[in-house]
Amino acid sequence: MKAEFNRHVGLLVLDVTMSNPNGDPDMESEPRTRELDGLGMISPVSLKRKFRDLVGEESEVFNAAKEKLNLGSSTKNSFRILEERGRDRDEIKSMNKELFQKMFWDARLFGNTFLESLKDSELDAEQKEKKKAGGYNHLINTGAMQIGVGLSVAPIDVVRMTNTNKSGVEADKDRGMAPLAFRVVQHGIYTIPIFVNPSIAQKTGATAEDLELFKFILPYVYQHTASAIRPQISILHAWFAEHKNALGSCPEHLFIKALTPKVKEEIKEKVKNGVSKPSSMEDYYIPSKSDLGDLMNRFNKVEDLMENI
Repeated sequence: MKAEFNRHVGLLVLDVTMSNPNGDPDMESEPRTRELDGLGMISPVSLKRKFRDLVGEESEVFNAAKEKLNLGSSTKNSFRILEERGRDRDEIKSMNKELFQKMFWDARLFGNTFLESLKDSELDAEQKEKKKAGGYNHLINTGAMQIGVGLSVAPIDVVRMTNTNKSGVEADKDRGMAPLAFRVVQHGIYTIPIFVNPSIAQKTGATAEDLELFKFILPYVYQHTASAIRPQISILHAWFAEHKNALGSCPEHLFIKALTPKVKEEIKEKVKNGVSKPSSMEDYYIPSKSDLGDLMNRFNKVEDLMENI
């Protein structure tokens, strides 16, 4: 069966100001950093979670998408979320491949590892035999869409502050305090690469409609999932390019390199001399579509999804 779409590549460009784009639970929710060079990081799971929340909770973004894209009218697929709390494990493991793929949008697009969490102790003898024979193989698949690790363009500085609470959280206290609990990135420009593989789409049942829903949500994904610890994360560009065929018509690292922001030369000198780090968007050169040059001719279409809002 031929996939419904060609290969795609994308690049999300973020401006992070006094926000924690992705806390590390092993480091008391400290903003993730790469030990090698001090670059800030955002895990793929962090971004996927925001999409799952906006779809699963039927947010205003998802409701607008349903109306504009007329979701389900052509494929009759459902847009339930597999990776959410309170899921009915017995219901899921009873589904055949066709029904499973029709039900779960995130499984079709991002893949799933439900089989890995399906313990033998939860199965009867017949189900164990089914698992052994590969009858549950549709419950573990890599995704048709892969989201890479987000990285800041330059090393980040982390600001730490103590949170206070007027009302106490302990029985014998009339006020509360959480030392250094507020940990944010002072400023950083981050990029997150996105890859869409039609070869895997055939295995997971991902459709062109699923991809269009992702593209519709992308410009809103941070704005509509903002929290107290990440109030100022702005999407500067949401680049998305369609290759000319399913195999790919351009080396994707060239696309990503051309559209990745760069620290301005005068700021680089200050960083090299230990004077300061980039501290605002003005310290960077932010590429535009014209920076792709002749690469534009190697794609069917290149768009900045931020222009759609």
